[in-house]
Amino acid sequence: MLSRFRRPALLALIALALPLGSALAKSPEPLRVMSFNVRTPVDTEPNKRWEDRRDAMVTLLKEQHPVVFGTQELKTNQAEYLVQHLPGYRWFGEPRGPGDNEEHMGVFYDSAKLKVVESGNFWLSDTPEVAGSITWGNLMPRMVTWALFQRQADGRQFYLYNTHLPYRDEDEPRRVLGAKLITERLAKLPKDIPVVVTGDFNSEPTSPTYAEFTRTLSDARKLAGKVDGPRLTFQNFSTTPTVEIDWILVRGFGVKQFSTLDQTFDGVVPSDHYPVMAELVFPETPKR
Repeated sequence: MLSRFRRPALLALIALALPLGSALAKSPEPLRVMSFNVRTPVDTEPNKRWEDRRDAMVTLLKEQHPVVFGTQELKTNQAEYLVQHLPGYRWFGEPRGPGDNEEHMGVFYDSAKLKVVESGNFWLSDTPEVAGSITWGNLMPRMVTWALFQRQADGRQFYLYNTHLPYRDEDEPRRVLGAKLITERLAKLPKDIPVVVTGDFNSEPTSPTYAEFTRTLSDARKLAGKVDGPRLTFQNFSTTPTVEIDWILVRGFGVKQFSTLDQTFDGVVPSDHYPVMAELVFPETPKR
């Protein structure tokens, strides 16, 4: 007789527990976003050549599996090799100047987890819509490749902007102009859609460029609940980095973790920059 009375109570407890368990199971994973200067394939010394380090790069990307990553110094043959060896990833981007062999600000994404809603490019110049345009005294074209992404699992959207600013010490005023142009564009985006900016900024966090960006954006490394790896990111194919010039900047995201990925693979570093990665968390959706 007791079992007959206990059974309804047990079923009621199970029913109450199911929604909580279901909600926990559906809790979305953080977005793993990476910035990676892959180093253009011009080096001829052993372990610096693209052919010597490309498999190390693939291994690192497979291990970390960012849902999206912005690259700098990417050439078409490098992009083709990466997508060939990273199943499920796609990429897009335009050459920064005339000819398809020019560098790209290529963006790669896991097509099982994200879809591209819209994308585009603009140049860091007085004529941003003119492909390959150069002003401000830059030696070569500088540009941004961007996209509005939608997460397949829950439909949440975010913007990603990816760039590479000029490298010379005397280019700091030009980097500031680039930062102003990018943040002016970001200011026109919908405020309820989070933004992430990836790049090799060729400036450190003490610079006017960083100050310009962080007027309206936040440094993911500083927001992160947990930080792994060295602060400095450029190491010139060594294991001794010297400057912090690769950043991830955000607006509207929380940051669970930030990592500078300094792994080597059989003594080979994948690039002359360490990639940086942030695990980003969407804000809670407002209750209706």
